[in-house]
Amino acid sequence: MLNLAEITRGTEAVLPADELPKRLEAAARGKRRLRVKAGFDPTAKDLHLGHTLLLNKMRAFQAAGHEAIFLIGDFTGMIGDPTGKNETRKPLTRAEVLENAETYKEQVFKILDPNQTTVTFNSSWLDTLGTEGMLRLAAQHTVARMLERDDFAKRYASQQPIAIHEFLYPLLQGHDSVMLQSDIELGGTDQTFNLLVGRHLQQAAGQVPQVIMTVPILEGLDGVNKMSKSLGNTIGLNDAPDDMFGKIMSVSDTLMWRYFDLLSFRPLSEVAELRHQADAGQNPRDIKMTLAIEIVDRFHGAGVGERARGAFSARFSEGRLPDDIQTISATCGDQGLPLAKALKEAGLAASNGEGARLIDQRAVRLDGERIEDRTLVLAAGKTYLLQVGSRRHARLALAATA
Repeated sequence: MLNLAEITRGTEAVLPADELPKRLEAAARGKRRLRVKAGFDPTAKDLHLGHTLLLNKMRAFQAAGHEAIFLIGDFTGMIGDPTGKNETRKPLTRAEVLENAETYKEQVFKILDPNQTTVTFNSSWLDTLGTEGMLRLAAQHTVARMLERDDFAKRYASQQPIAIHEFLYPLLQGHDSVMLQSDIELGGTDQTFNLLVGRHLQQAAGQVPQVIMTVPILEGLDGVNKMSKSLGNTIGLNDAPDDMFGKIMSVSDTLMWRYFDLLSFRPLSEVAELRHQADAGQNPRDIKMTLAIEIVDRFHGAGVGERARGAFSARFSEGRLPDDIQTISATCGDQGLPLAKALKEAGLAASNGEGARLIDQRAVRLDGERIEDRTLVLAAGKTYLLQVGSRRHARLALAATA
Protein backbone atom coordinates (compact mmCIF):
# COMPACT_ATOMS: atom_id res chain seq x y z
CA MET A 1 0.00 0.00 0.00
CA LEU A 2 1.31 3.43 -0.89
CA ASN A 3 2.20 5.90 1.83
CA LEU A 4 -0.13 8.78 0.95
CA ALA A 5 2.16 11.37 2.49
CA GLU A 6 5.01 10.22 0.27
CA ILE A 7 2.99 9.85 -2.93
CA THR A 8 1.40 13.28 -2.54
CA ARG A 9 4.71 14.90 -1.54
CA GLY A 10 5.25 17.99 -3.66
CA THR A 11 1.86 17.50 -5.32
CA GLU A 12 -0.09 20.64 -6.13
CA ALA A 13 -3.55 19.04 -6.29
CA VAL A 14 -5.38 15.71 -6.31
CA LEU A 15 -8.78 15.82 -8.02
CA PRO A 16 -11.10 14.64 -6.57
CA ALA A 17 -9.16 14.80 -3.30
CA ASP A 18 -10.96 11.93 -1.57
CA GLU A 19 -10.86 9.59 -4.57
CA LEU A 20 -7.17 8.64 -4.54
CA PRO A 21 -7.15 6.70 -1.23
CA LYS A 22 -10.40 4.97 -2.23
CA ARG A 23 -8.92 3.95 -5.58
CA LEU A 24 -5.77 2.64 -3.92
CA GLU A 25 -7.70 0.68 -1.28
CA ALA A 26 -10.00 -0.86 -3.90
CA ALA A 27 -7.02 -1.87 -6.02
CA ALA A 28 -5.34 -3.48 -2.99
CA ARG A 29 -8.48 -5.44 -2.09
CA GLY A 30 -8.99 -6.62 -5.64
CA LYS A 31 -5.27 -7.21 -6.21
CA ARG A 32 -5.52 -5.04 -9.32
CA ARG A 33 -2.77 -2.89 -10.75
CA LEU A 34 -3.78 0.69 -11.35
CA ARG A 35 -2.94 2.19 -14.73
CA VAL A 36 -1.02 5.41 -14.05
CA LYS A 37 -0.62 7.54 -17.16
CA ALA A 38 1.55 10.53 -18.01
CA GLY A 39 1.91 11.93 -21.50
CA PHE A 40 4.97 13.60 -22.98
CA ASP A 41 4.98 15.37 -26.32
CA PRO A 42 8.45 14.89 -27.83
CA THR A 43 8.92 18.52 -28.87
CA ALA A 44 12.65 18.50 -28.01
CA LYS A 45 15.31 15.80 -27.84
CA ASP A 46 16.36 16.08 -24.21
CA LEU A 47 14.47 15.55 -20.99
CA HIS A 48 15.44 17.64 -17.96
CA LEU A 49 14.79 17.52 -14.23
CA GLY A 50 11.52 19.41 -14.69
CA HIS A 51 10.16 16.41 -16.59
CA THR A 52 11.18 14.04 -13.82
CA LEU A 53 8.58 15.37 -11.38
CA LEU A 54 6.05 13.24 -13.24
CA LEU A 55 8.44 10.34 -13.73
CA ASN A 56 9.23 10.29 -10.01
CA LYS A 57 5.52 10.00 -9.20
CA MET A 58 5.18 7.15 -11.69
CA ARG A 59 8.15 5.44 -10.05
CA ALA A 60 6.45 5.74 -6.64
CA PHE A 61 3.33 4.03 -7.99
CA GLN A 62 5.50 1.33 -9.55
CA ALA A 63 7.12 0.69 -6.17
CA ALA A 64 3.62 -0.17 -4.90
CA GLY A 65 3.10 -2.60 -7.78
CA HIS A 66 1.11 -0.44 -10.19
CA GLU A 67 1.63 0.01 -13.93
CA ALA A 68 3.17 3.15 -15.37
CA ILE A 69 2.00 4.12 -18.84
CA PHE A 70 4.57 6.37 -20.48
CA LEU A 71 2.60 7.87 -23.34
CA ILE A 72 4.60 9.48 -26.11
CA GLY A 73 2.42 12.01 -27.88
CA ASP A 74 3.82 11.55 -31.34
CA PHE A 75 0.46 12.54 -32.87
CA THR A 76 -0.37 15.42 -30.50
CA GLY A 77 3.25 16.58 -30.68
CA MET A 78 2.64 17.49 -34.30
CA ILE A 79 -0.13 19.86 -33.12
CA GLY A 80 1.75 21.30 -30.16
CA ASP A 81 0.05 21.88 -26.82
CA PRO A 82 -0.98 25.56 -26.68
CA THR A 83 -0.97 25.52 -22.86
CA GLY A 84 0.65 28.69 -21.55
CA LYS A 85 1.33 30.02 -25.04
CA ASN A 86 0.22 33.46 -26.12
CA GLU A 87 0.41 32.60 -29.79
CA THR A 88 -0.20 29.66 -32.09
CA ARG A 89 2.62 27.16 -31.86
CA LYS A 90 4.35 25.96 -35.00
CA PRO A 91 3.59 22.25 -35.54
CA LEU A 92 6.45 19.75 -35.79
CA THR A 93 6.80 17.28 -38.63
CA ARG A 94 6.28 13.57 -37.94
CA ALA A 95 9.97 12.94 -38.66
CA GLU A 96 11.00 15.52 -36.05
CA VAL A 97 8.61 14.08 -33.48
CA LEU A 98 9.74 10.49 -34.02
CA GLU A 99 13.41 11.45 -33.80
CA ASN A 100 12.79 13.15 -30.47
CA ALA A 101 10.64 10.25 -29.25
CA GLU A 102 13.54 7.81 -29.62
CA THR A 103 15.66 9.86 -27.23
CA TYR A 104 12.78 9.92 -24.70
CA LYS A 105 12.61 6.13 -24.67
CA GLU A 106 16.33 5.99 -23.88
CA GLN A 107 16.12 8.47 -21.00
CA VAL A 108 12.98 7.49 -19.06
CA PHE A 109 14.37 4.16 -17.87
CA LYS A 110 16.93 6.02 -15.85
CA ILE A 111 13.98 6.43 -13.47
CA LEU A 112 11.21 3.98 -14.39
CA ASP A 113 11.28 0.20 -13.98
CA PRO A 114 11.06 -1.16 -17.52
CA ASN A 115 9.33 -4.32 -16.25
CA GLN A 116 6.43 -2.24 -14.92
CA THR A 117 6.28 0.33 -17.70
CA THR A 118 4.20 0.35 -20.85
CA VAL A 119 5.55 2.70 -23.51
CA THR A 120 2.94 3.57 -26.09
CA PHE A 121 2.37 6.15 -28.84
CA ASN A 122 -0.95 7.95 -29.24
CA SER A 123 -0.67 7.76 -33.01
CA SER A 124 -1.70 4.11 -32.50
CA TRP A 125 -5.32 5.23 -32.18
CA LEU A 126 -5.33 8.85 -33.29
CA ASP A 127 -3.97 8.04 -36.76
CA THR A 128 -7.07 5.92 -37.37
CA LEU A 129 -9.60 8.21 -35.70
CA GLY A 130 -10.67 9.57 -39.07
CA THR A 131 -12.94 12.48 -39.93
CA GLU A 132 -16.07 10.93 -38.45
CA GLY A 133 -14.29 10.05 -35.22
CA MET A 134 -12.85 13.55 -34.95
CA LEU A 135 -16.28 15.11 -35.42
CA ARG A 136 -17.80 12.86 -32.78
CA LEU A 137 -15.01 13.78 -30.41
CA ALA A 138 -15.42 17.51 -31.11
CA ALA A 139 -19.16 17.23 -30.43
CA GLN A 140 -18.45 16.29 -26.80
CA HIS A 141 -17.19 19.75 -25.85
CA THR A 142 -18.28 23.33 -26.42
CA VAL A 143 -16.48 26.49 -27.44
CA ALA A 144 -17.65 28.10 -24.20
CA ARG A 145 -15.95 25.39 -22.16
CA MET A 146 -12.77 25.76 -24.19
CA LEU A 147 -12.72 29.48 -23.51
CA GLU A 148 -12.77 28.74 -19.79
CA ARG A 149 -9.13 27.77 -20.18
CA ASP A 150 -7.03 30.69 -19.02
CA ASP A 151 -4.63 30.97 -21.97
CA PHE A 152 -7.43 30.68 -24.53
CA ALA A 153 -9.51 33.28 -22.68
CA LYS A 154 -6.62 35.74 -22.57
CA ARG A 155 -5.81 35.32 -26.24
CA TYR A 156 -9.47 35.68 -27.20
CA ALA A 157 -9.86 38.82 -25.07
CA SER A 158 -6.74 40.40 -26.59
CA GLN A 159 -7.84 39.41 -30.12
CA GLN A 160 -4.86 37.08 -30.58
CA PRO A 161 -5.58 34.33 -33.09
CA ILE A 162 -6.59 30.86 -31.89
CA ALA A 163 -6.46 28.18 -34.55
CA ILE A 164 -9.22 25.55 -34.58
CA HIS A 165 -6.69 22.72 -34.27
CA GLU A 166 -5.63 24.13 -30.89
CA PHE A 167 -9.12 23.46 -29.55
CA LEU A 168 -8.67 19.86 -30.60
CA TYR A 169 -5.56 19.32 -28.49
CA PRO A 170 -7.31 18.94 -25.08
CA LEU A 171 -9.87 16.61 -26.70
CA LEU A 172 -7.18 14.41 -28.20
CA GLN A 173 -5.30 14.26 -24.89
CA GLY A 174 -8.56 13.35 -23.16
CA HIS A 175 -9.27 10.69 -25.79
CA ASP A 176 -5.90 9.14 -24.88
CA SER A 177 -7.26 8.51 -21.38
CA VAL A 178 -10.33 6.84 -22.83
CA MET A 179 -8.29 4.55 -25.06
CA LEU A 180 -5.88 3.65 -22.25
CA GLN A 181 -8.64 3.41 -19.62
CA SER A 182 -6.31 5.17 -17.22
CA ASP A 183 -7.07 5.16 -13.50
CA ILE A 184 -4.76 8.04 -12.65
CA GLU A 185 -3.29 10.74 -14.87
CA LEU A 186 -0.34 12.88 -13.86
CA GLY A 187 0.47 16.32 -15.24
CA GLY A 188 1.82 19.75 -14.44
CA THR A 189 -0.44 22.41 -12.97
CA ASP A 190 -0.63 24.00 -16.42
CA GLN A 191 -2.27 20.78 -17.66
CA THR A 192 -5.23 20.83 -15.26
CA PHE A 193 -7.79 21.82 -17.90
CA ASN A 194 -6.67 19.07 -20.29
CA LEU A 195 -6.71 16.45 -17.53
CA LEU A 196 -10.26 17.41 -16.58
CA VAL A 197 -11.30 17.00 -20.21
CA GLY A 198 -10.01 13.43 -19.92
CA ARG A 199 -12.30 12.80 -16.95
CA HIS A 200 -15.24 14.23 -18.88
CA LEU A 201 -14.61 12.05 -21.94
CA GLN A 202 -14.09 8.92 -19.85
CA GLN A 203 -17.39 9.49 -18.09
CA ALA A 204 -19.12 10.01 -21.45
CA ALA A 205 -17.61 6.69 -22.59
CA GLY A 206 -19.02 4.87 -19.57
CA GLN A 207 -15.68 4.55 -17.79
CA VAL A 208 -14.80 5.42 -14.21
CA PRO A 209 -13.16 8.86 -14.55
CA GLN A 210 -9.46 9.02 -13.78
CA VAL A 211 -8.04 10.64 -10.66
CA ILE A 212 -5.90 13.66 -11.49
CA MET A 213 -2.62 14.48 -9.76
CA THR A 214 -0.84 17.69 -10.67
CA VAL A 215 2.70 18.68 -9.79
CA PRO A 216 4.17 22.20 -9.65
CA ILE A 217 6.19 23.73 -12.44
CA LEU A 218 9.86 23.41 -11.47
CA GLU A 219 11.90 26.60 -11.57
CA GLY A 220 15.14 26.48 -13.50
CA LEU A 221 18.63 27.52 -12.48
CA ASP A 222 17.67 31.19 -12.46
CA GLY A 223 15.18 30.48 -9.67
CA VAL A 224 12.49 32.49 -11.43
CA ASN A 225 11.39 30.99 -14.74
CA LYS A 226 10.07 27.52 -15.54
CA MET A 227 12.87 25.08 -16.33
CA SER A 228 13.00 25.24 -20.10
CA LYS A 229 15.62 24.44 -22.68
CA SER A 230 14.68 27.56 -24.62
CA LEU A 231 15.60 29.68 -21.57
CA GLY A 232 18.91 27.87 -21.04
CA ASN A 233 18.15 27.23 -17.36
CA THR A 234 17.86 23.43 -17.40
CA ILE A 235 19.60 20.49 -15.79
CA GLY A 236 19.43 17.78 -18.44
CA LEU A 237 19.20 14.05 -17.77
CA ASN A 238 22.01 13.57 -20.26
CA ASP A 239 24.25 16.30 -18.80
CA ALA A 240 27.77 15.11 -17.97
CA PRO A 241 28.18 14.28 -14.24
CA ASP A 242 30.41 17.27 -13.44
CA ASP A 243 28.07 19.64 -15.28
CA MET A 244 25.01 18.20 -13.54
CA PHE A 245 26.68 18.48 -10.14
CA GLY A 246 27.84 22.04 -10.75
CA LYS A 247 24.44 23.17 -11.97
CA ILE A 248 22.71 21.80 -8.88
CA MET A 249 25.28 23.53 -6.67
CA SER A 250 24.57 26.80 -8.50
CA VAL A 251 20.92 26.99 -7.40
CA SER A 252 20.15 29.34 -4.54
CA ASP A 253 19.96 28.06 -0.98
CA THR A 254 16.24 28.86 -0.98
CA LEU A 255 15.53 26.98 -4.21
CA MET A 256 17.56 24.03 -2.88
CA TRP A 257 14.73 23.09 -0.50
CA ARG A 258 12.18 23.10 -3.30
CA TYR A 259 14.47 20.76 -5.25
CA PHE A 260 14.70 18.50 -2.17
CA ASP A 261 10.90 18.40 -1.91
CA LEU A 262 10.28 17.80 -5.60
CA LEU A 263 13.31 15.85 -6.83
CA SER A 264 14.85 13.94 -3.94
CA PHE A 265 13.90 10.35 -3.11
CA ARG A 266 14.95 10.85 0.50
CA PRO A 267 12.15 10.24 3.02
CA LEU A 268 10.41 13.34 4.26
CA SER A 269 11.84 12.67 7.73
CA GLU A 270 15.40 12.91 6.35
CA VAL A 271 14.65 16.16 4.56
CA ALA A 272 13.18 17.55 7.77
CA GLU A 273 16.41 16.60 9.59
CA LEU A 274 18.49 18.39 6.93
CA ARG A 275 16.37 21.51 7.44
CA HIS A 276 17.00 21.23 11.17
CA GLN A 277 20.74 21.00 10.53
CA ALA A 278 20.60 24.13 8.34
CA ASP A 279 18.68 26.00 11.03
CA ALA A 280 21.35 24.89 13.53
CA GLY A 281 24.04 26.54 11.44
CA GLN A 282 25.32 23.88 9.04
CA ASN A 283 26.63 25.39 5.80
CA PRO A 284 23.85 25.11 3.16
CA ARG A 285 26.56 24.28 0.61
CA ASP A 286 27.28 20.99 2.37
CA ILE A 287 23.58 20.09 2.46
CA LYS A 288 23.25 21.00 -1.21
CA MET A 289 26.09 18.62 -1.98
CA THR A 290 24.05 15.70 -0.62
CA LEU A 291 21.31 16.55 -3.10
CA ALA A 292 23.77 16.92 -5.98
CA ILE A 293 25.38 13.55 -5.18
CA GLU A 294 21.96 11.87 -5.05
CA ILE A 295 20.84 13.29 -8.39
CA VAL A 296 24.12 12.53 -10.19
CA ASP A 297 24.15 8.95 -8.84
CA ARG A 298 20.58 8.46 -10.05
CA PHE A 299 21.38 9.29 -13.64
CA HIS A 300 25.02 8.23 -13.92
CA GLY A 301 25.45 5.37 -11.45
CA ALA A 302 26.43 4.82 -7.83
CA GLY A 303 29.65 6.54 -6.83
CA VAL A 304 29.70 8.98 -9.72
CA GLY A 305 28.17 11.74 -7.59
CA GLU A 306 30.99 11.49 -5.04
CA ARG A 307 33.58 11.76 -7.80
CA ALA A 308 31.78 14.80 -9.19
CA ARG A 309 31.80 16.31 -5.69
CA GLY A 310 35.58 15.87 -5.55
CA ALA A 311 36.02 17.57 -8.90
CA PHE A 312 33.72 20.40 -7.84
CA SER A 313 35.56 20.92 -4.55
CA ALA A 314 38.90 21.00 -6.32
CA ARG A 315 37.68 23.64 -8.71
CA PHE A 316 35.66 25.87 -6.42
CA SER A 317 35.75 25.07 -2.73
CA GLU A 318 39.55 24.93 -2.63
CA GLY A 319 39.81 28.29 -4.32
CA ARG A 320 40.59 27.24 -7.86
CA LEU A 321 38.72 29.42 -10.29
CA PRO A 322 38.29 29.03 -14.04
CA ASP A 323 41.15 30.41 -16.08
CA ASP A 324 38.86 32.10 -18.55
CA ILE A 325 36.84 34.45 -16.33
CA GLN A 326 35.79 37.36 -18.50
CA THR A 327 36.67 40.90 -17.42
CA ILE A 328 34.04 43.48 -18.22
CA SER A 329 34.53 47.23 -18.01
CA ALA A 330 31.93 49.59 -16.59
CA THR A 331 31.77 53.15 -15.30
CA CYS A 332 30.01 54.81 -12.41
CA GLY A 333 29.63 58.24 -10.88
CA ASP A 334 30.75 59.54 -7.51
CA GLN A 335 27.99 57.61 -5.77
CA GLY A 336 29.40 54.28 -6.92
CA LEU A 337 27.55 51.36 -8.54
CA PRO A 338 24.93 49.36 -6.62
CA LEU A 339 25.76 45.66 -6.49
CA ALA A 340 22.49 44.62 -8.17
CA LYS A 341 23.28 46.90 -11.12
CA ALA A 342 26.88 45.63 -11.15
CA LEU A 343 25.55 42.08 -11.64
CA LYS A 344 23.56 43.31 -14.62
CA GLU A 345 26.57 45.14 -16.08
CA ALA A 346 28.66 41.98 -15.68
CA GLY A 347 26.09 39.87 -17.52
CA LEU A 348 25.25 37.81 -14.43
CA ALA A 349 21.68 39.13 -14.12
CA ALA A 350 19.17 40.11 -16.75
CA SER A 351 18.02 43.20 -14.85
CA ASN A 352 18.62 45.21 -11.69
CA GLY A 353 15.59 43.50 -10.18
CA GLU A 354 16.96 40.05 -10.88
CA GLY A 355 20.28 41.11 -9.40
CA ALA A 356 18.50 42.17 -6.20
CA ARG A 357 16.64 38.84 -6.06
CA LEU A 358 19.89 36.89 -6.43
CA ILE A 359 21.36 38.85 -3.51
CA ASP A 360 18.25 38.13 -1.42
CA GLN A 361 18.62 34.43 -2.26
CA ARG A 362 22.22 34.47 -0.97
CA ALA A 363 23.42 33.41 -4.39
CA VAL A 364 25.99 36.22 -4.84
CA ARG A 365 29.63 36.38 -3.79
CA LEU A 366 31.86 39.45 -4.06
CA ASP A 367 35.60 38.74 -4.01
CA GLY A 368 34.83 35.34 -2.49
CA GLU A 369 32.52 36.57 0.27
CA ARG A 370 28.77 35.84 0.24
CA ILE A 371 26.78 39.10 0.11
CA GLU A 372 23.29 39.49 1.55
CA ASP A 373 23.03 43.29 1.57
CA ARG A 374 21.32 44.51 -1.59
CA THR A 375 22.20 48.12 -0.69
CA LEU A 376 25.94 47.50 -1.06
CA VAL A 377 27.60 49.95 -3.45
CA LEU A 378 30.86 49.31 -5.33
CA ALA A 379 33.33 52.16 -5.58
CA ALA A 380 35.17 53.08 -8.76
CA GLY A 381 38.82 52.37 -9.33
CA LYS A 382 38.85 48.65 -8.56
CA THR A 383 38.30 45.33 -10.30
CA TYR A 384 35.80 43.09 -8.50
CA LEU A 385 35.31 39.32 -8.76
CA LEU A 386 31.57 38.62 -8.96
CA GLN A 387 30.10 35.14 -8.61
CA VAL A 388 26.50 33.91 -8.90
CA GLY A 389 26.00 30.39 -7.65
CA SER A 390 28.98 28.13 -8.19
CA ARG A 391 29.40 28.24 -11.94
CA ARG A 392 28.95 31.83 -13.10
CA HIS A 393 31.81 34.28 -12.69
CA ALA A 394 32.85 37.65 -14.04
CA ARG A 395 35.38 40.32 -13.18
CA LEU A 396 34.08 43.85 -13.28
CA ALA A 397 36.62 46.59 -13.82
CA LEU A 398 34.87 49.67 -12.48
CA ALA A 399 36.09 53.09 -13.55
CA ALA A 400 34.90 56.56 -12.63
CA THR A 401 32.83 58.44 -15.17
CA ALA A 402 35.06 60.86 -17.08
